[in-house]
Amino acid sequence: MSQKAISKSEEIIQSKTAAVNMGVGVALSLLDHEGYPTTSTLSISRADGIRQITFGGSLDSNKAKRAKENGRASVCIFDDDYESGKYYNITLVGDIEVVTDTALKKETWYQGLEEHFPEGVDDPNYCVLKFTTKRYNLWVDMDEEETTGSF
Repeated sequence: MSQKAISKSEEIIQSKTAAVNMGVGVALSLLDHEGYPTTSTLSISRADGIRQITFGGSLDSNKAKRAKENGRASVCIFDDDYESGKYYNITLVGDIEVVTDTALKKETWYQGLEEHFPEGVDDPNYCVLKFTTKRYNLWVDMDEEETTGSF
């Protein structure tokens, strides 16, 4: 395990949170009811390094329904702008759960969610998708090889 790659990945993920960089989407893949992967983009609400990432969501959305049906998920955070020197691919594989706990909803709320949830944190349709990493594949430095590992 390369601590340098993990630390760099954590910095990149933090830079993609809604609090820092509103509107930047990352890819979240979930399994549908037939077992096929589906991928969509959304903003990170909060991150705890590469271990845990939360997203704001709707209880009636396909993402929440899929997460409830099958908790296996993958998150991919990437950039391929060679000219600027930004090139990385952070792939995390783990479990996702739908959380409606008021305290967590308050912790992960960010400006911009009110467009989707007019009643704010107390909107009955607002939930948190909480992703916990089990294994990772990190390529965050073009001069180094990929780093893989698990928790």
